[in-house]
Amino acid sequence: MLVRREFFVGSAARLASAALRVNPGASYFAVSQGGAHIGFASTTLDTTAAGIEVVDWFVADLPVAGTVQRASARSVVRLSRSLALQTFDVQVETQGTPLHVGGRTEGDTAVVFALRSGTAKADSQRVAVRGPILLPTLVPLVIALGETPKVGKTYRIPTFDPQAMMSRDLAMTVRAESLFTLADSVRFDQGLAEWVPAHSDTTRAWRVEPENGSGFTGWIDSDGRVVESSQPGGITLRRAPYAIAFENWRIARDRRAVTATGSRANDVIERSAISAGAALGRSRLARLSVRLRGVKLVGYDLSGGRQQLRGNELIIAREMPDALVANWTLAGGRALDRSRFRSELSSEPLLQANDARIVALAVRIAGNDRDPRVVAEKLERWVFDSLEKVVTLSIPNALDVLRTKRGDCNEHTQLYVALARAVGIPARIATGVAYVNGKFYYHAWPEIWLRDWVAVDPTFGQFPADASHLRFVIGGLARQPELLRLIGALRIDVTATR
Repeated sequence: MLVRREFFVGSAARLASAALRVNPGASYFAVSQGGAHIGFASTTLDTTAAGIEVVDWFVADLPVAGTVQRASARSVVRLSRSLALQTFDVQVETQGTPLHVGGRTEGDTAVVFALRSGTAKADSQRVAVRGPILLPTLVPLVIALGETPKVGKTYRIPTFDPQAMMSRDLAMTVRAESLFTLADSVRFDQGLAEWVPAHSDTTRAWRVEPENGSGFTGWIDSDGRVVESSQPGGITLRRAPYAIAFENWRIARDRRAVTATGSRANDVIERSAISAGAALGRSRLARLSVRLRGVKLVGYDLSGGRQQLRGNELIIAREMPDALVANWTLAGGRALDRSRFRSELSSEPLLQANDARIVALAVRIAGNDRDPRVVAEKLERWVFDSLEKVVTLSIPNALDVLRTKRGDCNEHTQLYVALARAVGIPARIATGVAYVNGKFYYHAWPEIWLRDWVAVDPTFGQFPADASHLRFVIGGLARQPELLRLIGALRIDVTATR
């Protein structure tokens, strides 16, 4: 009985016991990119008799498409003393559409939350879960609390992602162990006109990486505090005293304002682009063959429709004219089996296909036409002609896009899919990469159902989309984080074009 009590304890019980050792405190981080100090981040942890509160803050000036855009995020998470999620409040602010997500758990069976984007009405959702869950930001704390991290060990942690609006198990593996030298006190250097370390200390840390898909990537200490982490776009967070993390960012920001420099080398979009190694002449590319290297291809939507995957070779063929002839009509004649396309005809959070304003516009654009192909092309032309092409750092909301009439590929795709569904054409979101001026850039575009799935691109004004669109993921916000593991790792070799 003693052995069973001490050694065969469930993971939840072990975590609850370890959580009692959590100490309040604050950590600060310098946010950098390409050697430039571009932002500040912090994590504050407070304990009470009833539970634990964790406040995360991030703000950075990101170079995007030749401009500098301010992005910030703040989350307040309240946990039980056993680290089980109780309530959360997440706010994301950019120069585009702000996002606010707030919610709570219902025991161990569901998460209830409300999502608001821009001026749109809050969208309430209820997501079923199994057992206690955590937010992804708490994964480092959970890994280190139970025991000292061990290189090679994999931890499976049930989480809920409030931005993707889904629960999932994260598999995190400890890859390495090392010593870091961190400043523990500072002084102001008059010559450099900035704060510098006065004294330093060493900290043992372990590198943690996700097994598959997106998740925390970085180094944590034995208390589960982040020492250094990597973000998409070549962004790094490194723990530092407040003066170095915040005051030096303010000083660097003022210097950039004086010199008015915005390095193209650090541009978020350019840093994630993939060299094509060939000039494709993409305007009407009908067929493209590429070899994919550097990443595991399992789990991606690479095969199907216009795409064929043979080993690591991907072949994309633009749809022929006969594939654009629908075998059904929007009214009368051959009806569509709507039960088969229930999800591709329904509203989703931030994709309000049933909203009266979306429906009214879709009907007006369609006019008297009942041929799905004709209506789909009219929608593509309207979105392409009506939206200003502007790179934005925001989560797309179809109603806000309709109001502002501006955005990048995400906004064009979100509005198009909402309009197509509103008029009765099954539509879904595809994400991957597309060729532009010698490089493959991360891109989103719609697919519509005629007699099979057909790719269209209202951002580039293509119906159908050319063969330079390489689809990796089918689905909206919940699946798009899977693209993160491609950044910096995917390599594309063009083997044939036509």
